[in-house]
Amino acid sequence: MALYQINKGINKPIEFKGLKAQYIGYLAGGLVLLLIGFAVMYIVGVPVMICILLISILGSALFYQVFKMSHKYGEHGLMKKAAKRYLPDYLKFTTRKIFLKLKK
Repeated sequence: MALYQINKGINKPIEFKGLKAQYIGYLAGGLVLLLIGFAVMYIVGVPVMICILLISILGSALFYQVFKMSHKYGEHGLMKKAAKRYLPDYLKFTTRKIFLKLKK
């Protein structure tokens, strides 16, 4: 008799240490930008201690903001908030034809 493992994670969002869905990508992208920023500052000639201090402050702010957004908006909330900006404030109709056709 064979034992089969049941996959119970179907249709669940990706989660890593409390971060959900797209926030993992946001954090990864931010860390890549911080790495590039450190390299640029180092090549330009900024002292290493200033580079490390600045990148660590910006990295801490990045982690704080991404975790804050992840907990506040959840898996789809940030996309819903962004989509809400494109909704019109009001609809203006000049004729009654639209409403009269609803009855048919």
